Amino acid sequence: MTPGIGDIIGIIGVFIIVIAYILMQIDRMHPKGFLFSLLNTTGAVFILISLLYAWNLASFIMEVIWFTLSLYGTIKGYKKWGIKAP
Repeated sequence: MTPGIGDIIGIIGVFIIVIAYILMQIDRMHPKGFLFSLLNTTGAVFILISLLYAWNLASFIMEVIWFTLSLYGTIKGYKKWGIKAP
């Protein structure tokens, strides 16, 4: 069975979050840094989009929480590090 567009978007989101986690675990990314939170926010958005194609309430709740916490960290990191928007 070939994965649909929703599956592909969700898988990309999962990989983004997992890559951020791996980089944090191997001390290549700071867990309170802007980039770590930004990657988690982006991954959560991709997974939320994938849920439009295959609804799952538990996953939706988890991703809304993940997105909210990650967005908070992204904004906090933006303010702390003075990251300039492109």
